[in-house]
Order: sequence, then C-alpha cells, then structure tokens
Amino acid sequence: MTPLKQQSLLQSLSKEEIDAINWWLVEEAREKQLLPEGNWFTWLLRSGRGFGKTRTGAETVLQWVRDGYRRIALIGQTKADVRDTMLEVGDSSLMRIAPKHLTPVYEPSKRRVSFPNGAMCIIYSGDEPDQLRGPQHEKAWVDELAKFKYPQETWDNLEFGLRIGAQPQVVVTTTPRPIKIIKDILADPSTIDVVGSSYENEHNLSPVYKERVIRKYEGTYLGKQEIHGQIMDEVPGALWTHAIIDAGRVTSHPELFRVGIGVDPHATIGETGIIAVGVAWLGTVLHGYLLDDATMGGKPEEWAREVVATYNKFEADIIIGEINNGGDMIENTIRNVPGGRSVNYETVRATRGKFTRAEPISALYGNPKHEPPVLPRVHHVGYFPVLEDQMCTYVPGEDSPNNMDAAVWILTKLMLDVAEKLPPQQPKQQAKFQKDSGGWSRKY
Repeated sequence: MTPLKQQSLLQSLSKEEIDAINWWLVEEAREKQLLPEGNWFTWLLRSGRGFGKTRTGAETVLQWVRDGYRRIALIGQTKADVRDTMLEVGDSSLMRIAPKHLTPVYEPSKRRVSFPNGAMCIIYSGDEPDQLRGPQHEKAWVDELAKFKYPQETWDNLEFGLRIGAQPQVVVTTTPRPIKIIKDILADPSTIDVVGSSYENEHNLSPVYKERVIRKYEGTYLGKQEIHGQIMDEVPGALWTHAIIDAGRVTSHPELFRVGIGVDPHATIGETGIIAVGVAWLGTVLHGYLLDDATMGGKPEEWAREVVATYNKFEADIIIGEINNGGDMIENTIRNVPGGRSVNYETVRATRGKFTRAEPISALYGNPKHEPPVLPRVHHVGYFPVLEDQMCTYVPGEDSPNNMDAAVWILTKLMLDVAEKLPPQQPKQQAKFQKDSGGWSRKY
C-alpha cells in the first residue's frame, strides 16, 4: 500500500483491531513468533537467548485474551521468574506490552493477573508443581520449562488441568536441554516445533552482547544449545551424560544419615559453587542425594551469607572448602558473617587434578548403558540445569566450573572419605526433609 492508503486503513480500524495487528504489522514480528494455525496442543518454541521468545509468549497470551479466553496459566521457573520475566520487569513482559485498554492488574498475594475484559491469568512455578493440582485452565504459557526443578511433575499436573474450553493449548518458550520432558513433547504428534536462533533477532541485540557472548560461544556445545536452540547429544570425553543423571533422578529421598555443604568460591567477584548433599544407607549401600544448588555470584561476604543460610536450611553437619583456593580465606569469610561462628567447617586439600578427583564421583552415578546396567548411587532430587549442563560438558583440559567442583568436594567427603568407612547403621534419631509453606526443614 501507499502511505496514504495505509493511513486510511488504520484510521478505519478500532483500537482492538489495531492492537491485534500491531505485533506483526507495525513491529515486524517474524513468522516464527506468530501463533500457529491448526489443531495443535503444544507450541514448542525452543530458541537461543535473545531470539524474542519472551515477547512471543506475552503476545500469545494477549491474543488469547482478545479472543475471549478467560482462564490462562502462567508458569515459570520460580514465582520470582514469573514476576520479573513474564509479567513486570522485562521490556517484553506482559504488563509492559499490553495496550492501555487491556492493561492487567497484578495481585501478587492472590497469584493472579486480571484483565479489564474479565480474562484472568493464574501464576505457578516449576519448583512447586502441586499447586497445579485441581485448577482448570483453557490455555497456558510455560517459560523455560527445561530449567524447572520438577519439569515432569509440573507438566503432568498442567495437562490434567487443561480441561476446559473448545481447544486447550499451551505455548512453551524455552532454551532446550536434552531432558526427557522436552524429548517427549517433541515426539508428540500434536506438537508444533519451532526452532529459533539468536541471530534472527540480531538487530535488537547489544553489540557488546553479540561480541562477548554470541561470538564467544559460537561453535561450542553450549553455543549450539544457547544460541541456536538445538538439543545436544553427549559430549565425547565427558564424565557424565544427561542419561546417566536422569537414571538416578528422584523427587524425594529417604531419611538422611548426614548432610554437608560443598563450597568452591571465586577468588574475587564471580560464581561461587554452593552445593548441598545428603547421604543415606539403603540396606548396606550408601547413597548420596544432591539436595540444592545455591551457587551465586557476588562478593565474599554475600556468598558466605548464602553458605550459612544453606547450612541452616538443611541443618547440615559440615561445610567443606578447598584450602588451595584462597587458603584460610573461605573459613575466615564464613566465620565473619552472622551465624558463621557456629558452623562446623573443614578444609580439604587438592592433591590430584580436577578430572582425576571427579572420576570416582562420576562412577557413583552408575551407567544405564552398561551391560549389565550399573545402578546409580548418587541421585539428584529434582533438576539442577546449570550444574548438570556443566557436568555433561566438562572434559579433561578445561577449567572446571565452581558448581561442579563444589559437588565433587562434598560427595567425596560424605561418600568416600568419611561415611563409607563407617559400618552401615541408622542414626539414633531418624530424620528426613519435608517441604511446606515455610520452606525446607528437617523433621524427626
């Protein structure tokens, strides 16, 4: 059309009609970002970072609201992720892009987003899948499913609740990982699979980001996953695979004999590995349970506070830190934050290379492909995406990430250096962890 005809057409449309075409006409949405036609159940948009998947999910919800759907589920990795990424903070979040006549009201205490036309979005998170038991929905937007702590349980409960309306549907926007639920969704004939690359939205990305992140990881395993949205297979030479970790994965654990926190800090400012592990006797065999990955960035005082908080959260028995990494700095830093003087801290000294130290721990994870299969003795309670990707991509000669190092230290201490030398026995007081509205606590 000529500019005059375009202006004439736009003047003839209502606000609702203009909003409906704004996404693809004015802002030039790419074809991969537009709501697919046809009779599908899941629209899986797996893409690299910066592709625009958050904007796509938010625009899809707005389109459903315009179309008259009234019960929509919003599900993120945590409630904070829903608030910050899907709803409020990001430039592509739902409340930022909603037109004035459809601006929703966010009620955090009710986990609810209400639109002027009567539509309602209810907020859920992948770390509390049971909240999806019972509620009914017509549509759903699931963001970063591959990073959920309990992706399978969350997905199952969501499917049971998508039982009203003429055509229940869910859009999944995620950076993919080679985990079972993603593979199952891909194999479902009612899934529309769309793959996007960060390069497709390159004109909207910062030049610094393109140079420091995209160019840096291009051609690597993580680059194929995080930039191009590909589901990657095993890395040759890696000690772990996703299949090995999946074989021992659990959603709960037995009564724990001992609990410890592994710490592997960055010397100045960076990621400090903070891993919580418990061990339990199953008959005469000792098993380890990875309970939490509290790894964080920040200054020494900040990560020390998190170490103490994790220690108290799980009522741990010991904290392990490597003396080679900062000498007494780790212990001194922990002792100088509130509650740090009362913790049980012990140093360990690295006498072997990191790959050599990790080998016996990786053997404890078992091997489902071995003939006969080697049963796992280490179990992840839920999913820990960052840690697991690190484990499955680490090969000899590379710098090992702090998350993985912290996990190796504490598993070595609890399963090889101390507990395995003890005879199989039960603690005087049986203890187990229980999660309730107040968080994790140890119950006797």
